[in-house]
Amino acid sequence: MPLTLPRPTLLRPTLLRPTLLREILRYDLPASLVVFLVALPLSLGIAVASDAPPLAGLIAAIVGGIAAGALGGSPLQVSGPAAGLTVIVAALVAQFGWAVTCAITVCAGLLQIIFGVTRLGRAALAISPMVVHAMLAGIGITIALQQIHILLGGESHSSALHNIANLPVHLADADMAGLAVGTLVIGIMVLWRWAPGAIRVVPGPLVAIVAATVLSIAFALNVPRIELNGSLIDALQLPSLPDGGWGAFAVGVLTVALIASVESLLTAVAVDRMQTRTRSNLDRELVGQGAANMISGAIGGLPITGVIVRSSANVTAGARTRASSMLHGVWVLLFALPFAGLIQQIPTAALAGLLVVVGVQLVKITHIETARRNGDIAIYLVTLIGVVLVNLLAGVLAGLALSILLTVWRVAHARISAQPLGEGHWRVSIVGSCTFLSLPRLHRELESVPPGAQVTLELSVNYLDHASREYIDGWRRQHEAAGGTVQAATGPCHTCADAAPALII
Repeated sequence: MPLTLPRPTLLRPTLLRPTLLREILRYDLPASLVVFLVALPLSLGIAVASDAPPLAGLIAAIVGGIAAGALGGSPLQVSGPAAGLTVIVAALVAQFGWAVTCAITVCAGLLQIIFGVTRLGRAALAISPMVVHAMLAGIGITIALQQIHILLGGESHSSALHNIANLPVHLADADMAGLAVGTLVIGIMVLWRWAPGAIRVVPGPLVAIVAATVLSIAFALNVPRIELNGSLIDALQLPSLPDGGWGAFAVGVLTVALIASVESLLTAVAVDRMQTRTRSNLDRELVGQGAANMISGAIGGLPITGVIVRSSANVTAGARTRASSMLHGVWVLLFALPFAGLIQQIPTAALAGLLVVVGVQLVKITHIETARRNGDIAIYLVTLIGVVLVNLLAGVLAGLALSILLTVWRVAHARISAQPLGEGHWRVSIVGSCTFLSLPRLHRELESVPPGAQVTLELSVNYLDHASREYIDGWRRQHEAAGGTVQAATGPCHTCADAAPALII
């Protein structure tokens, strides 16, 4: 069935209603200014970390706000350049150059539109959350390792192992002025959460970058600063196709499309959980993200995803409609046109400090605790180590493979036990997914129950196939024929093999 996309809210005639205009002016306008202040330094930092032109981050923020905000299916989600793609983009720039990377972004956007139109977008949510969380944590560690070298006045390396190996060298030859600037940014961002509420309205990243820049100018510190090759108009660039290496080009397109899609969909789901006013259309969101990526890549911008930092700031600031996301893109555009020259005053060490904090924040202690509690810590560690030490694609594939193997193992190993309770009473417990793969253990445990015993059968399964059900029924009949009793204490059976009751007892 063809996908029907409703018209963007802001293009509907209802926008002209005075009540809606008042709502936008009261809620969305202030929220858009907050998001703009958050997005400005982050977009520059992500562009620098991606080895892309700094203004490419602002181009992506503008397009992400206006295009993805107007066309997407998650009204309160804010899109732009994301830290989760920095490692991928940096590798693509190193391999192909910036113009070809822009072409990869365009093709990835087209692929996202295909995902949305064919309703394949939601399939991305089938990926184990632990794999996604570990992937982001691995990206965060990689970013932090790279930016620490920039903070110390050196150059980062493409490999995490090389960054770790060369860290003592850069520590010995550290640029103390740059280190002081970066440390100031880190300190402000870490401590900003304890600032008074009235002051905390101003985003911490903006305060940190402005303070570090002003102090570096006031004390005439000789530190490297961001270099721009012209204005925002000069930064506009058409993409170009590679001369060869089409296999690697296709892998880059698929990688950017999948990672951007998964991150955008997960952010949309998170935004839905943060508020009750709106609900996301995930297929339409993919179409909007794809269209924004095609536009961004076509004019020289970074790849775009839904960003949880900006989206959460948008919701917390009280946004009501997609007008907030679109207006934040307008504010970035209005700033970048006349004031791009101010960006050249920002020390690169300041953005490095900002990105170190952003990278560390991608490693969530709550995710590690959840993985440990749910028995998924192996999936988390394998994915994280693979992303950090090999590359992102290898880490994600290793995590997915392990998650599938663990799922099969859990299906084949339902928790089955038979325990004596005394005075001829026994308890048989079956928990989990009970399939034909569990028959050997099921046979062993049931055969341990002596003839004539009074048995309480506790059955709490989420799947019970026909073979297991027949075996349990046959054992029950034999046990009762030998003079024993079986009393059922069943829990829910969410998915049984037949429409008949799970057990005939």
